Amino acid sequence: MNSKEQRLPDYLGHMVEAIDRIESYVCDMDKASFSANRLVIDAVIRNIEVIGEASNKVRKHHRAFADEHPEVPWQGSYEMRSVVAHDYFKVDLDVVWDTIKNDLPGMRQDLQALLDKLTS
Repeated sequence: MNSKEQRLPDYLGHMVEAIDRIESYVCDMDKASFSANRLVIDAVIRNIEVIGEASNKVRKHHRAFADEHPEVPWQGSYEMRSVVAHDYFKVDLDVVWDTIKNDLPGMRQDLQALLDKLTS
């Protein structure tokens, strides 16, 4: 396994860890509590950036792998990262909350399954 191949599990692991962090930040919150807590919002946004950056690295350095696994929203993750990183004063917290509750749990499951395959 060359150094690029070794990085793929790292990228997937970073994404799983970032999702776990987000889930731990909001586990006892409802949407209103989340929207009112700037500290948690900032922490969540930072981890969305991590997910997007790692996703982009997978697409860039492991294109065939990304293409083989369209169940993971590689491009969408990077696009969301770009929005929260560059248009941070325009971030729609409803979209962020919906992503946390509706998209990240399944994405985490998919990523963990891929990571388990790579590291077994």
